This record gives sequence, C-alpha cells and structure tokens, in this order.
Amino acid sequence: MVHFRLHAGVLFFTVVLFPLLCFGIRSIPSRGRNSGAVEVLNGFRFAEAPEYRNGRDCPVLRTNGRLVSPCDPSLVHIAMTLDFEYLRGSIAAVHSVLKHATCPESIFFHFIAAEFDPASPRVLAQLVRSTFPSLNFKVHIFREDAVINLISSSIRQALENPLNYARNYLGDMLDLCVDRVIYLDSDVVVVDDIHKLWTATLSGGRVIGAPEYCHTNFTKYFTDVFWSDLDMSGAFTSARRKPCYFNTGVMVMDLVRWREGNYRGRIEKWMEVQRKRRIYELGSLPPFLLVFAGDVEAMDHRWNQHGLGGDNVRGTCRSLHPGPVSLLHWSGKGKPWVRLDAKKPCKVDHLWEPYDLYISNSKGHYYPHNDNHHSSGFFTGSGYM
Repeated sequence: MVHFRLHAGVLFFTVVLFPLLCFGIRSIPSRGRNSGAVEVLNGFRFAEAPEYRNGRDCPVLRTNGRLVSPCDPSLVHIAMTLDFEYLRGSIAAVHSVLKHATCPESIFFHFIAAEFDPASPRVLAQLVRSTFPSLNFKVHIFREDAVINLISSSIRQALENPLNYARNYLGDMLDLCVDRVIYLDSDVVVVDDIHKLWTATLSGGRVIGAPEYCHTNFTKYFTDVFWSDLDMSGAFTSARRKPCYFNTGVMVMDLVRWREGNYRGRIEKWMEVQRKRRIYELGSLPPFLLVFAGDVEAMDHRWNQHGLGGDNVRGTCRSLHPGPVSLLHWSGKGKPWVRLDAKKPCKVDHLWEPYDLYISNSKGHYYPHNDNHHSSGFFTGSGYM
C-alpha cells in the first residue's frame, strides 16, 4: 500500500424505485491551497483523507476514461448507509477500510442515503468526494416509503430509522452485475485487509456469512407471543436448523442467491407478522434471525468485535472480547464520537479516534499540507425520476 495522490475517481448518484431514468453531470469545483476540508451543515467539517494506492500485485481496473465501472469483476464491493446523524462514523469507517487495504483502489463503495435526510444525498455525495477525492463509489437514494409501513416501534428510537432496513433492499438497489457485497454498519472501523473478508467462501448454497455466537440465549430476542406459537417458534425448533445469533452489522452477502430466493420478501413477511402480533422488541435484527439463523456461513469472530457501544439502553463501556481483532463494532447505544466529544470516552473509543477526520472547533481547524495539488471531482447523476 503506497500513499500517493490519485487523480482518477468515480462518483455515481442513483435513485431507486422510480419509473423514468435520467442523467446529468456537474463538476465539483477544484480546491486550491489550504482547502483540505469541507463544510456540510452547521459547521460540520472533515479533513481530506490521505490517498492510498494499489500495490504492484493488485489487479488492473477497467476504466471508461476516468471512471471505474462498478461491473469490474476485480472490485471489492462494500455497502454502507450514509446519513447526517452517523456521518462522522461512516467517514471514519471508510478511512479505516482504505488505510488497511492492500488494494484500496479496487474497493467500490455503495452508499445508501435517505431521500429526506437533513443533509441531502447530493450534499452527502459532495462531502464524500471532497474527503476522499479518488474514491470509487455510488450514492443510492433509499425511498423510505418502501419500508416505513413495515416498521414497528422498538426499545430505542434510533432502531426505528428506515435506513436500518436498507440492507434488506441491496439486491434491488445495487447493479445486477454486483453479485456479492460486504455490508458494514456505520459504527465500525476495520483494522485488517478487507479483501480477506471478501474472499470468504459461502458454502452449501448459503446466502450470507457472518460471525456466529451459538451460546447466546435466543429467548430474549423474541416475545412470549412468539414462543407460545408453535408455528412461529418452529422456525427455530425444527430439526433442520440449530439457530445461532449473528450481528447484521457485518455480513458477506451473495446477491445472486439473495435475488433468486426473494429473501427481501421473506424478511418483509416476518415484519408484517410483527406489526400484527408484536413478536420481538428490537428493530431490524430479529427478522434477519428468523430467516437466516442456523443457515449462516460462520466467519471468524475477529471480523465483528461487536457490542463496544454497550447495551441498547445505557450504552455503558465494554472491553474487547479475547482474541485477534480485524473489525471493531460500536453496536449498542454508545458511539465513540459522542463519548469522545463529551470528554467521557471508554477505553475502546481511543481505538476509533485515529480514523476520525472530523474537524471540530475545540480541535481547531486542521488543513492537510498540500502545497502543490489541485483536486477535482465529477458528479454523475443517474436516477429513476
């Protein structure tokens, strides 16, 4: 991995679930000296990230002029949500992936943004381009009305955000040529080469892979109404499946099998049951467990050191699990950027801090020293309008 200035990059902007396709292009103005930060809303600023280039053994990418095609089979595809509330976490997550990747130019990000976020998808896209000038990515607009009528109340309001359910629709939103994707939550940092996770085998026709935790008490994730109904609880008690808990914040997904098996529809059916009978208290996790638990390709636990944000009510500090670590995950109520800003960080929050590109007034405004470089970006809009 060599640190150099990249001049090539791609940004696509897609809108899904609309009937008519339209195109447009605009240029993002070049930035000269002392302009290595971008302001989004209310003084929200990020420093421009260092550039990371592929090593000698990385594949040569297919390009159309300056643009990298998302259909290039050598790419590693990563999907994440992108919204104003968790923007700082998303930027840190992307930074961590690039920093530790052997072939950072061969990574393509798919950002899922809400249509009516306080920061518009266009503004969020501009921020990503300004922070990572050469990043290969698309921004897909997620129509919240696709799922809003299926969402029920949860133990924490943040879990009711429609974007939490965007992972259910990746098979619909991403290009058909994208047959595999790694889904990452916005509150993670990756401290290993993401290509190792990308190449994990999904055997036996399995659709997703994730670290499993088979000693977890499954009863706490579902209500008495669920367990007292033999038809519903039979999803777990049948001889065919031995259910194990897994966290949906880090998953390898086979999108070909996902689409063919209509797994979006299977998840939605359980969400419809939940609306009528209240069979669980959490948000988007239980329907995933109902469809997949017991049929997940087990990944090494190092790829999701989850729970660092504490529980869903108090967000108290937790320590790392024993063993090697490739990915840190602040699932739970406590987020590292919130606790750091409040001057009440947990010990593990300092592991997140080196990837934080946010510039706050308390830190002073930091601008990377780039005396001789000018960068520009292109905004390619393709959407169903």
